[in-house]
Amino acid sequence: MQQLKTEFSAGLSDHTILSEYPRPSMVRTSYLNLNGLWHYTFTKEDSFPQQYDGQILVPFSPESALSGVMRQLQPDETLWYMRPLSVVRPQPGKRLLLHFGAADQYAQVYINRTEAGSHSGGYLPFTLDITDFVFSGDNELLVKIRDVSDTSWHSRGKQSLHPGGMFYTAQSGLWQTVWAEVVPDNYIEGIFYFPDFDNSSLHVKVVTARESELTCTITGDGAEPITLSAATNEEFMVELPGFHPWSPEDPFLYQVKLRAGQDRVSSYFAMRKCDIQTDASGKRRFFLNNRPYFQAGVLDQGYWPEGLYTAPSDAAFIADITRMKELGFNMLRKHAKIEPERFYYHCDRLGMLVWQDMVNGGTPYHSWFVTYLATLMNWRRISYSDQKKHRKLLSRRDEEGCREFLQEMEETIAFLYNHPCIVVWVPFNEGWGQFDAAQTAERIRELDATRLVDHASGWFDQKGGDIVSLHYYFFTLKFKAESRRALALTEFGGYSCSIPEHSACSKVYGYKKFNAVGPLTDAYQELIEKTVLPAVEQGISATIYTQLSDIEEETNGIYTYDRKICKLDPDVVRRLNRKLKEAVLPASVHDNRDTAT
Repeated sequence: MQQLKTEFSAGLSDHTILSEYPRPSMVRTSYLNLNGLWHYTFTKEDSFPQQYDGQILVPFSPESALSGVMRQLQPDETLWYMRPLSVVRPQPGKRLLLHFGAADQYAQVYINRTEAGSHSGGYLPFTLDITDFVFSGDNELLVKIRDVSDTSWHSRGKQSLHPGGMFYTAQSGLWQTVWAEVVPDNYIEGIFYFPDFDNSSLHVKVVTARESELTCTITGDGAEPITLSAATNEEFMVELPGFHPWSPEDPFLYQVKLRAGQDRVSSYFAMRKCDIQTDASGKRRFFLNNRPYFQAGVLDQGYWPEGLYTAPSDAAFIADITRMKELGFNMLRKHAKIEPERFYYHCDRLGMLVWQDMVNGGTPYHSWFVTYLATLMNWRRISYSDQKKHRKLLSRRDEEGCREFLQEMEETIAFLYNHPCIVVWVPFNEGWGQFDAAQTAERIRELDATRLVDHASGWFDQKGGDIVSLHYYFFTLKFKAESRRALALTEFGGYSCSIPEHSACSKVYGYKKFNAVGPLTDAYQELIEKTVLPAVEQGISATIYTQLSDIEEETNGIYTYDRKICKLDPDVVRRLNRKLKEAVLPASVHDNRDTAT
């Protein structure tokens, strides 16, 4: 495999790796970034290591080039991280919290060789209170990692120990920012915003361990600040007459200051509504803020040639989002991965809708069934149940794995709940570890009634959720409108063009291959004009092109893997995206907004 680099890894310093505050939805002034060089070693034993193999650059996984290691953690091995932790032990009434953005897959954390806590699951943040484990001065922070990757039913996304085609290099370990902060002993643990768009109001709940007096100040739009008093752990309402709505064209965010006891937090929210309504022509469409709104999206898998799961810098996130906006896209489908919160923050402030996948798991997939036969079954409109007695072919017979998936799903929704950019939850994709999708959609609706659910993206539709979800790579595009759910083309295209000096692998994977960017653009234009645009006029309300960038063997990106070449003519893509958006607007609407700027 050829090692590629993006422009964003140039000039990185060991002392400033991803130094930005990692939790934009809840900001405090206390912040100690622990990214940088740690000691590491791989062992076969569980006992504490006596020596280390070298240094690793956290938070890049050891399999990545930026880590400086480039070694695969095997399922029968243990990966150890160690660094000194120089702190002043908090005074009475204060606590020291240690945060991990994500550790793949099972982590045990030790302070001075005493276990401070553990976490299972490779994609979600976790926090440990280490106050009682540290003393003033130098402490030893030790992290033990195990990762069985795709040899079990745990959530793994597109990772594979034997990568190829649509599955990519498995990664492990600490792959998001590690940081610490000092908080009062009764601190704000969570904030939840519930915008009521139609009634011009906002409901808020601030969570603390013990009830506390709360002061909330909201600013924005040049209006006088709104300040009110309430109590934590109780929902309260704020009237917002004449509020400023959020949209990709106008991503307005209200700023919030919260004071609960001795704790001070800065936050933000937005007022937006996304639902399905019937348009003037009688078609079920996606609406944004009570207007028909076409979502022109791109599949975004969040892989980087030098960092794998970890973007080289904050600027890399911004560049991916802004480049897609410049091409006229207004939505990203974050595929089989959960990003650091800063990604969603940039989508919030820059104006990019997000469809968020849950991370798929299950035992090894039966590709002949969930990929090849399923495509034919879907085209022939042959249904297949995902209830218990049918789960073997969907690689989900394990009850423990089902419970873990549902738990991680709930944690994902809680983690990302406040981000206005997210408008759709996607629990299952193409039958990978799918089970009880219709019931899962209802559970998501109980947890979050403000967003839509694509319960079974691609095929194995169980008639649940809000979306008739279609993947179109082969055969002809066939669909039938429904009276309740909206139609969406949730994956299509996948046209491949490998540019050798900008491709990681000599082997090329894609659904239709081209040898040059000119013919690729011509084929893309023909696909949109002859197939996709007529489908939109007949009821398709969102489209998701595969995909944002190349990844290893899969060279079907709009951009090359190193993000250096756009393989489609930008003017053609912008023009076609504008036509798609205009196709869902009433004839009387003359929308002069240019979403490509």
